Amino acid sequence: MAIDLVPVWIAIMALAIFMYVLLDGFDLGVGILYPLAPSERDRTLMMASVAPIWDGNETWLVMGGAGLLAAFPRAFSILMPALYFPILLMLLGLICRGVAF
Repeated sequence: MAIDLVPVWIAIMALAIFMYVLLDGFDLGVGILYPLAPSERDRTLMMASVAPIWDGNETWLVMGGAGLLAAFPRAFSILMPALYFPILLMLLGLICRGVAF
């Protein structure tokens, strides 16, 4: 009896992308609310709440991409050249966001 791993890998990648969207939404929300904080103490608290988990959130995105490469190399070889420029812009945006943080 063989186990079909396609649904398992799809679930793993969906979980990784879902976790990225869920956890990174907290970071983005803090970034949006940061200019509206009434005092410097509140801004410091906001940044302190994000700092310990900020880098870990991008790990979920990397896990989703690595899962696509590991489980579905043919799909990865088709998607990567087609989406190379948008992925490059997204990575540059993530780098700039990290530098600004």
